Amino acid sequence: MKKRQLGSTGLEVSAIGLGCMGISQSYGTPLETPVGVKLIRDAFERGITFFDTAEVYGPYKNEEVVGEALEPIRNQVVIATKFGFDIDGGGVPDSRPERIRKAVEGSLRRLRTDHIDLLYQHRVDRNTPMEDVAGTVKELIAEGKVKHFGLSEAGVANIRRAHAVQPVTALQSEYSLMWREPEDQILPVLEELGIGFVPFSPLGKGFLTGTIDTSTTFSEKDFRNSVPRFDAENRAANQAIVDTLSRIAADKQVTPAQLALAWVLAQKPWIAPIPGTTKLHRLEENIGAVEVELTDSELSEIEHAVSGIEIMGDRYSALNQARIDR
Repeated sequence: MKKRQLGSTGLEVSAIGLGCMGISQSYGTPLETPVGVKLIRDAFERGITFFDTAEVYGPYKNEEVVGEALEPIRNQVVIATKFGFDIDGGGVPDSRPERIRKAVEGSLRRLRTDHIDLLYQHRVDRNTPMEDVAGTVKELIAEGKVKHFGLSEAGVANIRRAHAVQPVTALQSEYSLMWREPEDQILPVLEELGIGFVPFSPLGKGFLTGTIDTSTTFSEKDFRNSVPRFDAENRAANQAIVDTLSRIAADKQVTPAQLALAWVLAQKPWIAPIPGTTKLHRLEENIGAVEVELTDSELSEIEHAVSGIEIMGDRYSALNQARIDR
């Protein structure tokens, strides 16, 4: 597995990580703990050293699975987790210093570790000054409980405010051929400040794999049922980008998912996407994308082919859309 460095703070990770959320929630029936543990260990055996979780996934359960899976190999992996919600108080954003400290103590216990390699603020809390958030994480770093500070779905202003107090190692936000908004303002600021980028949903929540169409039905527990982008009408309209990728991928003798991931990797050397999956064969397919080299002419071909395709539908429900920092 190739390695990448996130930002200028020296955090080295596998070029592709594993987003572990789907093991415990959001994409249908959660995996039984032994199955989830095995999947994570299988990922490590295949070269993945970067694992992403959060206290809110489950809630709490995902960290427990990740902790059990990685405890025997703790010093060989990078674990990222997140704080930022009052889980017991309705799930509203809450990044008050006392809440951050409570979240970190819980995460350390569930992850069976004495430190968190990369600690993200999950969503910006508009009621807590970013300086207080960054300052609290700075204290936790000084105490040895946290190694690196990250933000998730933060806008330019808050990235700068946080970075001025405690250097930010990485920003985690959605980024894929279906969602390219970060290119306009976010990526230039990250490059300027020396901050790495960790795209989640680099496969468009599964859509770019080519396995979803208008006839696809999601299980009752699949959050995509509430995502406007996955309405049947929007799926039909967005099929154009999948058809385009499938054609280019076939010419290159790779899968659409591998092409989509290779495109993300090709954008910047400090980008490390974290596709999630609950299936070993999909995990192996995703890992294969690291070896897919896209030439300048192939990148130009992809750009030309997708530039005229408008992606239809919001990427979140109205409630979650309102929590995104701009």
